[in-house]
Amino acid sequence: MSIGRTLAAKPWILALAILALVAAWMLSGKGNNTAANVAETQALSNDSVALRAVQVQIQRAEPIVRYINVYGRSSPARTIEVKAETNGRVIAIGADRGRSVKKDGVIVRLDLRDRSARLAQAKASVKEYKTNHKALLKLKNDGYVSETQIAEVVAKLEGAKTELLRAEIDLENMTIRAPFDGALATRDVEIGDFVRAGDVIASFIDNTKLIVSASLAEQDAQFVAVGDDATALLVTGQEVAGKIRYISPVADSATRTFAVELEVPNPDGMLPAGVTSEIRIAGATVMAHKISPSLLNLETNGTIGVKVLDDNEQVVFYPVEIARSQTNGIWVTGLPETARIITVGQGYVLAGQSVKPDYIKTPTTVASGQSE
Repeated sequence: MSIGRTLAAKPWILALAILALVAAWMLSGKGNNTAANVAETQALSNDSVALRAVQVQIQRAEPIVRYINVYGRSSPARTIEVKAETNGRVIAIGADRGRSVKKDGVIVRLDLRDRSARLAQAKASVKEYKTNHKALLKLKNDGYVSETQIAEVVAKLEGAKTELLRAEIDLENMTIRAPFDGALATRDVEIGDFVRAGDVIASFIDNTKLIVSASLAEQDAQFVAVGDDATALLVTGQEVAGKIRYISPVADSATRTFAVELEVPNPDGMLPAGVTSEIRIAGATVMAHKISPSLLNLETNGTIGVKVLDDNEQVVFYPVEIARSQTNGIWVTGLPETARIITVGQGYVLAGQSVKPDYIKTPTTVASGQSE
């Protein structure tokens, strides 16, 4: 019997043969895969054992002055309302708005009306009663007048002097003058306006000095005292020096900050008032490291810090505070006095991880902060 006839008569034999071939093929593939998996696992194990290389710079902390920066607003040293002290009509304007005016400079003039005549009458009355008083004193020696008559003339003389003083003051008040050196901020009257005693004539400011007001944080207030030197950087780009003139003895209940005022000289009136300003106050001396801002790392909880190596060449994360900022780097506190700072590769390592350090022998002014 031939093979063909046998398979035709018994087809299950062909099925068994095909099944045997498939099983053999699968077994051979499984062996290859197992070998590949073992090789891959071994490679991964070797990678995990290898230490990541980082670049490290050893540097020592240096003493620096910690500056306190707060934002505020500039304002004139004094702002007052100039008011009329007598009635009258405006007949002349002595200063325009925005102009500087020296002390006793004319702001406006009021019409005199009959005030000159009243002054002349008051002077005549004083002169008359003085003459009468002298005459009565001569007659008193001869016994022709009594003490009562003399006292009556003295009273009238004092009354005349009072009226003379009132007339002089009233006449002087017809010219409204600047109370001090400063500038005319606003003027509320024009020629022809009638003003009464107590009416506002103008708003006048003392811009020979500026006051920059700001708020100090609770932790910074202890480092600032009245009389300390400080600088103010105006939003206009002007930078001026001054002295702290006031610190509130009590913190604001809502913000927990202390009000502070910096007095800045402005003799020529060139510094503008009412603009945003930054006060820079020299605080305490601290030990700090100068680094590149790119070396700062942000933890998931919001803490800012720097990664350094310990004696076992493991990564340690130190929270830091910025003590001073400059164009070529920042000064931070919170690191050890001698720190091995990771300058390259810090973004690829975690705290507690062992690494392979490559130390920089010649420290640079500011680390580059590049990542590998």
